[in-house]
Amino acid sequence: MSTQPVHVIGGGLAGSEASWQLAQAGVPVILHEMRPVRGTDAHKTEGLAELVCSNSFRSDDAEINAVGLLHAEMRLANSLIMSCGDANQVPAGGALAVDRDGFSDAVTAKLEAHPLITILREEVEGLPPADWDKTIIATGPLTAPSLAAAIAEATGADALAFFDAIAPIVHFDSIDLDVAWFQSRYDKVGPGGTGKDYINCPMDKDQYLAFVQALIDGGKTEFKEWEGTPYFDGCLPIEIMAERGVETLRHGPMKPMGLTNAHNPEVKAYAVVQLRQDNALGTLYNMVGFQTKLKYAEQTRIFKMIPGLENAEFARLGGLHRNTYLNSPTLLDGSLQLKSRPGLRFAGQITGCEGYVESAAIGLLAGRFAAAERLGRPLPVPPLTTAFGALLNHITGGHIVSDEEPGKRSFQPMNVNFGLFPPIEAPKSEGKRLRGKEKTNAKRRAITARALVDAREWLGVAPAREAAE
Repeated sequence: MSTQPVHVIGGGLAGSEASWQLAQAGVPVILHEMRPVRGTDAHKTEGLAELVCSNSFRSDDAEINAVGLLHAEMRLANSLIMSCGDANQVPAGGALAVDRDGFSDAVTAKLEAHPLITILREEVEGLPPADWDKTIIATGPLTAPSLAAAIAEATGADALAFFDAIAPIVHFDSIDLDVAWFQSRYDKVGPGGTGKDYINCPMDKDQYLAFVQALIDGGKTEFKEWEGTPYFDGCLPIEIMAERGVETLRHGPMKPMGLTNAHNPEVKAYAVVQLRQDNALGTLYNMVGFQTKLKYAEQTRIFKMIPGLENAEFARLGGLHRNTYLNSPTLLDGSLQLKSRPGLRFAGQITGCEGYVESAAIGLLAGRFAAAERLGRPLPVPPLTTAFGALLNHITGGHIVSDEEPGKRSFQPMNVNFGLFPPIEAPKSEGKRLRGKEKTNAKRRAITARALVDAREWLGVAPAREAAE
């Protein structure tokens, strides 16, 4: 068996988790962390796995919340991040929130004490040399400019670091299709299309004018000082367009031309909001042209003014911020390996996931894939029915390629959510027809129950009952 180490670049949550998984599998690790030799605009300490935006890992409910399910799967996989999070928990209701310093100190201490992990405090300025053999890059959204430039050059990306304009994404089954309808503009059939490739939500004049005013009046988030104000063509926030004139939106992303309301063909809509399928499963739809800097609560309130979206559930809300990530579905294989350079993997936010827990989970998977490869024990990808598999599939191939927005814009960073899982029917309740929230929660419980069974099988972990006996 080879004892040559695997190199991990980046000591955030993903790099720390990848290093732990490798070492626990018996594979030596050299973990490269540039702090404190070189700092970032967001980090304040030199601790590993420093939390920079929030101390919350979000919901810990593994029955009806997708991130809670991911917590549970990570615990089954003996995650360092989850064990240190649990050990440093602070009160937060049903969420898992942690003491920032205690958490980082615990992760750092565990990694420093592991006999198979060597931590080097140094900046890696370019792609790893060939003699490193196997490497995981987990440098996050604040990748050092020299390394980002090297990655961009190697992957053929025009610009790896850029301001990411993200439109809200809606769960398909929360859209009211008694109001909205399927139709492409002028019934145009594009590649792989049917002429009914968009969901259309109509507005009359009064609804439109009220909506535009709400966009103008809505509370906005500010850019961080080091981000600047990076508006650029094609990614102008919807509220900035609204401020440019009351007619701007209905001659832009909300134009009604070429569309006929299937529910009321005689009445021409004054404006139309279009949603486009966002994932291969058809469970998520993207609000076309709705990138925004509105605060999250304002987005939810204002976008539910749109006819057909009154009860919308959002898989993610919109944003515009500095981000650094790969066009992973094009560049990475199913084990997070760069297709053009075997042995080089990526993990964490740089792959196109969002959130502390998601970043750590992708680090966990990258570590396990690299360990299996080093030990000569091929590891299949996790089932799509698990949170691990659903998130990995989104990153490496679950998106829809858009002819209108080719390349990177057809792939958006995403938190784990139930829209990434294969659909499942809500279990029947004898003598009772489930509706609304009851039905939604029943479906979610069915998804999570299926996921935990499949995750245990993939990880080789005994079911809870067997483990207790």
